[in-house]
Amino acid sequence: MTVLIIGGGGFLGTKLLREARAKDWDTAATFHSRPGDPAAAAWHQLDIRDPVRVEAVLTVVAPHAVINVTSGGADWKVTADGSIHIAMATAKLGIRLVHVSSDAVFSGSRVHYDETCAPDPITPYGAAKAAAETAVRLLCPDAAVARTSLIIGNGQSEHERLAHALIAGTRQGVLFTDDVRCPVHVDDLAAALWELTRSDGAGLFHLAGPDALSRYDLGVRIARRDGLDASRLPSGRRADMRLPGPLDVRLDSRATQYGLATRLRGAREFLGEA
Repeated sequence: MTVLIIGGGGFLGTKLLREARAKDWDTAATFHSRPGDPAAAAWHQLDIRDPVRVEAVLTVVAPHAVINVTSGGADWKVTADGSIHIAMATAKLGIRLVHVSSDAVFSGSRVHYDETCAPDPITPYGAAKAAAETAVRLLCPDAAVARTSLIIGNGQSEHERLAHALIAGTRQGVLFTDDVRCPVHVDDLAAALWELTRSDGAGLFHLAGPDALSRYDLGVRIARRDGLDASRLPSGRRADMRLPGPLDVRLDSRATQYGLATRLRGAREFLGEA
């Protein structure tokens, strides 16, 4: 089957395309400003803020499924409205949709969140992701909405680059000791998303690792894996800085994991400190 990856040029989208290519699956991908590797997929320019263009691209590609991995941060027109445009088009054209969401939809007030928990965002980004989730579930009852957490790779993720830059002194800032998430490896996340895409699973799914780590602890483990001096990582408390946003958000992925062949490893395992 043909699958269209919307946001194929990003970190997760690139991994999804590589896995598809390794398995000789037929894929296409979209880009906003410049296409990715021409050998990885057929590329289509798309601004998801334009609903007419979204439907036109989906009509031309005619995919069996769409995986939406785009994120415009707190930009409502991209993160919320853009996802709604995708959901409307897939519903109209009868295309399966897998929508990637975030643990940012939660406030952290209850710490542990399973798939039955309703969003209670406290940031503009979280609100936009929560609105997108709601629209997708309303417009596409057969869609899969997959919430995930901090995505780690083999050196190329945002969090790994930040840890390296802080140690090198090329960036200012700190890693918070009280900001806790459940990191997931991009390999596991991509495999799980492909598994969902090729199934008929519908509803909410959680795709995060089983280990809860602070951003500082995560940075320390990244540094040790890469042979860097972890003592050079600056630390601080988010609560002391009074920055908006949730502190401790732990996605409980056990119900989703039960139905997956893909095993979602914990950060202690994939960073070599099991």
